[in-house]
Formats: sequence, C-alpha cells, structure tokens
Amino acid sequence: MPNARCPGTKRRLSAIAAAAVLALAACSAGNSRAPGPEVSTAALSEPETISTGLQSPWSIAFLDSTALVSERDSGRILELDGAGNQREAGLINAQGRGEGGLLGIAVQDGYLYSFLTAGDENRIERRELRGAPGSLSLGEPQQVLSGIPAGPVHNGGRIAFGPDGMLYATAGDAGDRDSAQDTQSLSGKILRLMPDGGVPGDNPFPGSPVFSYGHRNPQGLAWDGEGRLYASEFGQNTWDELNIIEAGGNYGWPEAEGMADRDGFIDPVQQWDPAHASPSGIAVLGDSVFAANLRGERLREIPLADTASAVEHLPGYGRLRDAVAAPDGSLWVLTNNTDGRGSPGPDDDRILRIVLDR
Repeated sequence: MPNARCPGTKRRLSAIAAAAVLALAACSAGNSRAPGPEVSTAALSEPETISTGLQSPWSIAFLDSTALVSERDSGRILELDGAGNQREAGLINAQGRGEGGLLGIAVQDGYLYSFLTAGDENRIERRELRGAPGSLSLGEPQQVLSGIPAGPVHNGGRIAFGPDGMLYATAGDAGDRDSAQDTQSLSGKILRLMPDGGVPGDNPFPGSPVFSYGHRNPQGLAWDGEGRLYASEFGQNTWDELNIIEAGGNYGWPEAEGMADRDGFIDPVQQWDPAHASPSGIAVLGDSVFAANLRGERLREIPLADTASAVEHLPGYGRLRDAVAAPDGSLWVLTNNTDGRGSPGPDDDRILRIVLDR
C-alpha cells in the first residue's frame, strides 16, 4: 500500500514565479473572468501529503477521525489509518462510463452512503459500517433512492448531510438539458431526502425529493454556520458558478448560465471562466468556502463576507476533485490527475492536508 506522509513529486512553480505570484495574492477573481493558472499559496500552511497512489479518487468522508475514500472506476472504498496507509474496506459494484461510477460518499449514524452509477441510472445506497477503525467492512446495500438519470457526462454525484439531518445529493442533467427545468425529473437537480430515503414533508414540491432545479452539473455541497447551503456547478462554455441554494429555487439551466439577471431565475453569487475553474467538491472552513477546481487546477477560497471575491491557492498539484473539512479543523484536498483527463505525477493521486494560517 502507498505510504502516507510521503512528500512525493510536487510540480512547483520556480522560485521567481512563486515570488511573483505571492505579490499578487491579494487579487480577487471578481465576477467576471478568473485570473490565469499561477495562483497564491498565501494564508495556508505548506501542504502535507497524507496518502498517495490513489486511482481516480472522487470523495472523502470521515467516520469520526477515520478517513474513507471512494475510487470512481475501481469501486473501492479505502480506509486510511493514522499514517495514511490504505486498506480496502469494501467494493461497491458501480457500472459507470465516462464520468459515471462510484462518486460521492457520506457517513451518518454508522452507515456509509454512496452515490453510484448502475447502468442507465444513478442511485444512492447505504451500507452498514461494520467493525472498528482499522478493520472496517461494509454490510449489504440498502436502497435509498434509485432512478436518477445517468449518462457518460453530467452525473453530479456529491452527497452530504445537512445541519437539518437530511441527506442532500447533486444530480446533473445527464446530457438532457431540458430535464433540468422539469420538476418531475430527478436530473439537473439538488435533491433532499430523509436518511432512509423518504421524502421530507417540508420539501418544496410535495412528495418529491427535488429541492432545487435548473442545474447543469452541480458537484459541491457545503453549509456555513448560519445554515446556508452553497453549491458549486459546472457551466457549459460561459460560466461556472457558486450558488446559494434556496428551497424550490430555479437556477436557470439551460435557459440561463451565470449572472443572467432574469426574472424567475436565481443568479450565482460568483461565476468563473470554465477554463480556470470547473469547481467540484467544496467545503466551508473558518470564514470561507473552499472550492476544488479541475480544469483550473487550483483551490479557490471565497470569503463568506464577500462572495464576489476570491483568493487562489495550491499551484502545481494538477486537477483537484474534493475539498473536505476534517475533524481536526484542517482542510483535506483530493487531487484527480488519474481520471483520464489529467497528467498524473509519479505519486498521483494524493490527499493533501492544509492548515489555515490566519
């Protein structure tokens, strides 16, 4: 098994370039086009490599202080020990193609929840986590929700438990643009469920798990201390988005993308050029939202007090898939260079641990 805390090969900027970048650390992305790929490492600790050698990893979740990681293509759930060594806790039979497979995971009340592709559908399942840390295993699957449209692209796939105890899931449009505006369809939505798969009685559309609609391919979910739900979203060719999600809200796709200022649609609080973004997993830590970016190959920090601004971090690690607030107060970031679209380094993919240095 690959060992943790191995620094690995870091594709660093030269000292001269790094100094120039740090001089620009105060620049913000604003609400128009994002800056280029040279970004700042100011205000964060030096990244520590926790674990290496992951293959197409997608999501990190914690059982108390024990980290679990999903691998999209292999279907493996990996348990990390305190030194970052990996062991296989279970195998989930995901049958994906393209961007499908074993995607998001979450842990609640002794269960591992997973969002996975199974042929022509995406579904959410849960499995009992058996044993103690160091010897965890997975029980038999229990269906939480099935029938979410799947495709080779735009599967969404992030799941997370909110402060209300409900399970939230992002579902992409699966390539069917118009379905995002159809509240009878589960694609192009953010969904809200009870932990056993039931529909909460206070959902905005009675009897439906649909919580918000008009989404193209949302892949990040996180809540701030006041209970506001943030979601990151892949746009098409014009704008990627960070949204604050409202129950029953229409976020515009495919009629609108980015800040359209059109009646009936909720605009994002920030937007970016897709070439410098493609935001996937997000986390709220301290007073900021942190967004892992794939094409942009950076960690973008958006202050909660000024969501129209941003500071950028982590140059040189390639594609970033997930950002997770760890139980110890640090931020864990998952690289994604082995997903078929990146350029893997010798130790990819890896998990980085960062401490906010305020």
